[in-house]
Amino acid sequence: MARARNHLVVFAKAPRLGRVKSRLARDVGPVTAWAFYRQCVATTTHRLGSDRRWTSWLAVTPDRERGAVYWPRGWRIIGQGRGDLGRRMAKPLYELPPGPLVLVGTDIPDLGAKQVAEAFRLLGDHDAVFGPATDGGFWLVGIRRSPRTPGCLYDHVRWSSPHALADTLKNLAGLKVALLAPLSDVDEGAAYYCWLKSRRISDR
Repeated sequence: MARARNHLVVFAKAPRLGRVKSRLARDVGPVTAWAFYRQCVATTTHRLGSDRRWTSWLAVTPDRERGAVYWPRGWRIIGQGRGDLGRRMAKPLYELPPGPLVLVGTDIPDLGAKQVAEAFRLLGDHDAVFGPATDGGFWLVGIRRSPRTPGCLYDHVRWSSPHALADTLKNLAGLKVALLAPLSDVDEGAAYYCWLKSRRISDR
């Protein structure tokens, strides 16, 4: 029997001006937020897409944008579907081929192949793995999907709140869960300017 493949799913929104990073746009303006998001999508897909340790899937919204020319080559493009974030994040768990699955977003500037590979390693003897975000959410979720996929993973999760990770972990009570090192996502102006500052320092 062939070994089940690792599956990496990156969630992305069509990079339309005024329709991405709305919270960030309120602080830095829609053009700056749009440019930052486009850069994040390009950087994330470049870092992660060519790694042969996993199959790379780009889950996009809206679904009608699956055939758009601006998505990177070499990725399998799928639609996120409808519903709230939890429902859309659960969709690939049940629809993709068998094997451990790791899902990330595109607004974590420090995310790279090292963290994804560590998540898949941990899924070797854990049911789930999370990358905690500094705002109480999470920047990565991985599910082993064997012997089964938890059916209530995202029930009653308060999204875009400091409780998102804690709510999700409650749904996994009794399962073996691992945590990666925290990373910061960039959803608001303060986080954006902090990222800019760290980038300037690293470029010196």
